[in-house]
Amino acid sequence: MVNSNPETVSTDYDTSDILYFEPVTLEDVLNIIEAENPYGLIVQFGGQTPLKLSLPLSNWLKSKEGNNCRSKILGTSPISIDIAEDREEFTKILDELNIRQPLNGIARNQEEALLVANNIGFPLVVRPSYVLGGRAMEIVKDKDELSRYISEAVSVSPDHPILLDQYLSNAIEIDVDALCDSSGSVVIAGLMEHVEPAGIHSGDSACCLPPISLSQLTLDTVKKWTKLIANRLNVVGLINLQFAVKNVNSAENELFILEANPRASRTVPFVSKAIGKPVAKLATQLMQGSSLEDINFTKEIIPKYQSVKEAVLPFKRFPGSDTLLGPEMRSTGEVMGLAEDFGLAYAKSELAAGNGVPSEGVAFLSTNDLDKEKLEDIARELLVLGFKLIATKGTARYLLNLDIQVDEVLKVHEGRPNIEDLIRSGLIQLVINTPVGSQALHDDAYLRRAALEYNIPTFTTIPGAKAALKAIKSLRINKIKTISLQEIHN
Repeated sequence: MVNSNPETVSTDYDTSDILYFEPVTLEDVLNIIEAENPYGLIVQFGGQTPLKLSLPLSNWLKSKEGNNCRSKILGTSPISIDIAEDREEFTKILDELNIRQPLNGIARNQEEALLVANNIGFPLVVRPSYVLGGRAMEIVKDKDELSRYISEAVSVSPDHPILLDQYLSNAIEIDVDALCDSSGSVVIAGLMEHVEPAGIHSGDSACCLPPISLSQLTLDTVKKWTKLIANRLNVVGLINLQFAVKNVNSAENELFILEANPRASRTVPFVSKAIGKPVAKLATQLMQGSSLEDINFTKEIIPKYQSVKEAVLPFKRFPGSDTLLGPEMRSTGEVMGLAEDFGLAYAKSELAAGNGVPSEGVAFLSTNDLDKEKLEDIARELLVLGFKLIATKGTARYLLNLDIQVDEVLKVHEGRPNIEDLIRSGLIQLVINTPVGSQALHDDAYLRRAALEYNIPTFTTIPGAKAALKAIKSLRINKIKTISLQEIHN
């Protein structure tokens, strides 16, 4: 194993026979290959870094210097990996397979970016083509924000273009991990539904397996597209795909593919625990020539229990940081909650992540105008559960017009006592806050920071708030039980 990250290495010291604590660069890896002369190289388990090395490694192995070496890259070929990584090539494949993706484009300078933006329309998801973890990814709402992004946030050049994608508002994101063998057979290992909407980085979003709100039509289409793409890319081993679906409860739902990565995703350990199969180990066997039939994995396993993965976020360790989730990944780990229903599994995952959900008290509500119509059901359910409601002026007026009992509270900049004062006085037990726009983001950052410091559960998306309500309801009628994975899968 080649790994220069002390944190990941220290957790599983017995994973490999030999550990090279070296940078994952071409020069260092070639030195190790020359020293060890392994029969095969696996690049699928290390994220984007080894994928980017696959083509240079393959070229070296075919060169004069590499002729004496018996090594080869196991699993998906470097050419297929390169095609999946190349935005323009991958778009051609999707067009050929008649698979829908969000409108998108590539820009190598400011003029190109404005031209692409005019063709797609705002809002847009913009990101550099050369970073990991969604770093420097943003949602821009107009030309001014796009120009600011290009001039301040990233370095754009012909070698480092930026990617621009249509932003799918109010869409549910779907994650798929699939196992593929060299004969073209593909089996879904895990099909997960995200709790937070598309636009929140998948590493920061909670997700559940099996999915709870996707229609059979959506599930069938996701599985069909997964197999088409995996076969077209000749994937051997693992592939991770991300989809987004709009209008999930209607017959006219729209499914889009966001990306496909011919590698293991961060969800593989979660899927392995949920279905009771060592997915990475099975993928390794497939890369070495076994078929899905050989390893006895010929059909998708639907778990009997509901599993929820939740991100662990490090905001408390960084004074002044904001807890608002976005397209740039901030999580430093993840936890898993497992129960017979989604509500209890989500409650357990929140508890494990250090958040928890309150069973009673005062709930503070403040949402942007686009989210207000979705707030009515949440507010009524909170009242039924015995919570008292308080809200800022705009949200309070909206709810009062619907005959929902709510008290008004001042924003931080409107005077004292304000919402931050109430939080710091221990008078609030739940915060639901979905700001939009730079002024609202700035105004509400203080109250979110106060809620973080006083351990008050805070939800910054409407789907997150709805999941919290399910957790509160489930906790009212169920006790939290600890169940071992062995009990579930044996």
